[in-house]
Amino acid sequence: MSEQKEPEGPSGIDRRELLVRVSQVTVAGVVLSSGRLLAAQEQVRKQAAKAAPGKPYSPKFFTAAEWAIVRTLADIVIPADARSGSATDAHAPEFIDFILDDPLAEVRDRERLQTRMRGGLAWFERECVRRGGKGFVEASAEERKRLVDDVAWPEKARPEMEPGAAFFTLFRDLVASGFWSSKIGIDDLRFMGNTFVAEWNGCPAEVLTKAGLEA
Repeated sequence: MSEQKEPEGPSGIDRRELLVRVSQVTVAGVVLSSGRLLAAQEQVRKQAAKAAPGKPYSPKFFTAAEWAIVRTLADIVIPADARSGSATDAHAPEFIDFILDDPLAEVRDRERLQTRMRGGLAWFERECVRRGGKGFVEASAEERKRLVDDVAWPEKARPEMEPGAAFFTLFRDLVASGFWSSKIGIDDLRFMGNTFVAEWNGCPAEVLTKAGLEA
C-alpha cells in the first residue's frame, strides 16, 4: 500500500520533518528547552485571552514592517491544510516575538538571537527588492516561493544565498517550535495525552498506512 504523504510547503519540507526539527531546535547557538517553549506558549495564550476582539497583536520586538514579513514567511513555512490551520493561526509569530524578547533569557543569548533575526529579515527584504523591485510582502506568491526555494536547503544553496539559507533554517525551526507546541499543532498530531485504554487493539490501520506499512 502506498504511503500517503503530508502536504508540502514551497520549500519541500513536510510537516513530519518540521516536527522532527522541534526536538532538535537550537537557534543561534542557544538550545530552547521544553520549559522555555512551554513558558512562551503560556504567554501567547495569556495575551490572546486578554486581547480585545478584532484588535491586532502588537509585537514587542519586531517593527511593523518586520512583523508583516514574519507573518507572511511563517505561513509559507506552515500553510493551512485540510487538517489544521497555518502558522499564524497557531500564533507562531507571537511565540517567536516572545522568545526574542524573553526577559528571563540570558542577555547575550537574547541579543545574539535578535541580531540573527533582524539581519535575516533585512536580507530577505533586500534580496526580494533586488530581484523584482518589490519587498517580500508586496512580491507575488510565485516570487516569494522562488526566493524561499533558493534558501530552503542550506547544503544546496548557492554561495550568494548562504546567508539567507542560514537565516531561513533558524526561522523555520522557530516557526515549527511555535506551531507544534501550540494547541493547533498538538491537535494536528491527534495527541490525546495519557488517556486510559481499556483494550489495546493494535495500531490503527490509517497510522500504519501513513507510516508506509501494511495494515
